[in-house]
Amino acid sequence: MKFTKMQGLGNDYLYVFAAALPPHVAALTKRLSNRHFGAGADGMIFILPSDRADFMMRIFNADGSEAEMCGNGIRCVGKYVYDKGYTDKTRLTVETLAGIKTLALHVANGSVQTVTVDMGHVTVGAPQTVTAAESAVQLTPVNMGNPHAVVFVNDAEDAPLATVGAALSVHPAFPGGVNVEFVSVADSTHLRMRVWERGSGVTLACGTGACAAVAAAIAAGFCAKNTAVTVMLDGGKLTVQVDENGGVTMTGPAETVFEGETDYATECTL
Repeated sequence: MKFTKMQGLGNDYLYVFAAALPPHVAALTKRLSNRHFGAGADGMIFILPSDRADFMMRIFNADGSEAEMCGNGIRCVGKYVYDKGYTDKTRLTVETLAGIKTLALHVANGSVQTVTVDMGHVTVGAPQTVTAAESAVQLTPVNMGNPHAVVFVNDAEDAPLATVGAALSVHPAFPGGVNVEFVSVADSTHLRMRVWERGSGVTLACGTGACAAVAAAIAAGFCAKNTAVTVMLDGGKLTVQVDENGGVTMTGPAETVFEGETDYATECTL
């Protein structure tokens, strides 16, 4: 099986273009994502045919669980299909478990450099307080097609990712698990965010998480609608904008790391 390792702000996945998912996809993903015994990644993304959009993406976290949507991953999907000649469109649609997303590809010198994604509509819930890792944590639940819990803190650099983040991600309040974003507000157009992703742990960036952070910040009065907000993540910057109807767009880079090939796809069993 051939694969391409790609990353969006350090959120790295192994990408496979295929007619269908391979057998035992969870075991395959766990094995190849291992950073010591595999290729090393936050998970695997399979680019498949779709009868509803130009392409379909299926996302599997490093622990083998499936995710509905990945903002950094979908930008890399756009780069993959354009740079490899599977499409000549610079505006295309991708089917995900969170719905169909529209991508605008920004091309320079024959390859995609950045991608703007219409992320769909965001739903922000009422703030709530839960107990995690023996701490009372106030959070804002946000639905970006996948679940998020946004926690505002004074300094995201010191965020308790491995304790509170890990505990919140599997908290009973979120039966399907949740991505946890710790966010500090620099000013009305700049946020700092760090993330614990369900199924992967600490990652350098989370695109849907950045969108959730901006939406929660708007709901809390820290940011404004119809205004571009820069979100600083461990892996770099994303630009997010939420319109007056809750529609979200996100712009950021996508890069190819290396090409690979493995026999694991035929060796993996449950």
